[in-house]
Amino acid sequence: MAEKTRYTDAELDEFRTLITEKLEKAQLEYEALRNGITNLDGNDVMDTSPTFKVLEEGAATLSKEESGRLAQRQMKFIQHLQSALIRIENKTYGICRETGKLIPKERLRAVPHATLSIEAKNDKK
Repeated sequence: MAEKTRYTDAELDEFRTLITEKLEKAQLEYEALRNGITNLDGNDVMDTSPTFKVLEEGAATLSKEESGRLAQRQMKFIQHLQSALIRIENKTYGICRETGKLIPKERLRAVPHATLSIEAKNDKK
């Protein structure tokens, strides 16, 4: 029997469902981070007395910087998931970009946006 070169449409549908669920969750988390950065949630030192504002200014700045980094990371994750959905549509999902072999299902379930097999990833180190 010849080696399998791509996942079946049914398998791709399974991955599409998994990725779509992760994408929706990631987008909600991104929005929460973004709201925290822009104070859209209304919980800010601006609605407290000036004394507390002075004490909390430094902590708020650090918190916003950290939230900004987390939001950037979350956006990158969202973009990777969206790219994975495009690869599903193109029927190239799950094919290692280095070896051209199928990435094991277990790896794709754990890291659905993976484009490298473990073998190829280890060779890059």
